[in-house]
Amino acid sequence: MNALLNLSLLELNSSSAADSQRIMQFHHRSVKVSIIIVLGVMITLGNIAVLLVITSSVAGWSKSSRFFLLSLTAADSAFGLLVMPLNLWVSLVKDYTDGPDWLCHMVAFCNATVYSTCMYTLAAISLERCIAVVYPLKYSSLMTRRRTLLLIAFSWCFPPCILLPITFPGDVIQVHFSTASLVCNLSYSTNVIYSLSLTCFIFFPCSVVMIYANMRLWYAARTQRRKMRQFEHVRRRRHNVASRVLVPVMVAYFTCWTPCMIAMIYNAISGSHVPEWIEFVVVWLPTSNGFLNCIFYFWINNSFRRKFYLVIERLARGLCPALVKPLGLHSESPFSSGTLNNNNSAHERSASVSSTCTVMTLA
Repeated sequence: MNALLNLSLLELNSSSAADSQRIMQFHHRSVKVSIIIVLGVMITLGNIAVLLVITSSVAGWSKSSRFFLLSLTAADSAFGLLVMPLNLWVSLVKDYTDGPDWLCHMVAFCNATVYSTCMYTLAAISLERCIAVVYPLKYSSLMTRRRTLLLIAFSWCFPPCILLPITFPGDVIQVHFSTASLVCNLSYSTNVIYSLSLTCFIFFPCSVVMIYANMRLWYAARTQRRKMRQFEHVRRRRHNVASRVLVPVMVAYFTCWTPCMIAMIYNAISGSHVPEWIEFVVVWLPTSNGFLNCIFYFWINNSFRRKFYLVIERLARGLCPALVKPLGLHSESPFSSGTLNNNNSAHERSASVSSTCTVMTLA
């Protein structure tokens, strides 16, 4: 009798423990889904605002710069419009007890493609910015429209080519849905060579290009400061611009992408996974770069902010005139001046200052 009673108590305790674990998992999953949704909304709204501005002419931005920035906006928008909805949808419809299937393979392919395209686009923008500042007289001949479009096409077409094996379900490239990060991901323990190859062909080359290009920009800014030492206020201003742009761009890039690459290499070599919340953070941290790009590449630029206020004013006047005065968008607003209203017809600057985030023009 006592044995039966003890057995019943053990079953009751195990059932209570299982129920508590399920409740805890549901709570964690709810928090993760909420974080992903909020991040997706921020990225989408930020890039919609960017798209409204850069589809029209902005003072100091060349056509090549606008092409690159449109490409970056599209890549960043894919985080909120493609990556996040797909993975959340899979987390709802997929049975976690099932093995890998074609759906998870396709979602993993989309994830890796968007991540890789974003990194290549950032590297291409850094390279274009470096050429505009370091070789201003050769910019028009080096960054022709054809070369610009070819570089953008490479940023979008090369990643799917090297990531194509992910789409084929089988034993070569295994994919699983991670309940820790709510993402369809590679089974790193069985794809060591392929996982390491991805970091060698994507992350490291892009990082090298960005470091080289931004170091050249920093050197150019320092050289100009030395030439303008007789103008103390100009020298200080240029120094502040260089620090305000180059350092945050590089810090944000490596902060968002390096932990994910380290976790990928660790999982590939060790064959084990990092703790649950660490995996969630390092997997979704790169998507936050899609929102930070809106700040560092656009909102820090005075011409962009002025054009954005002008676009908002025009939308407010067209859709709801009653909002014009509450928003401070009256006709005497500095953003309604004739200079800004004629911004679309104004000619672009010379190639030496054409780069959007050029250290010399952001102030």
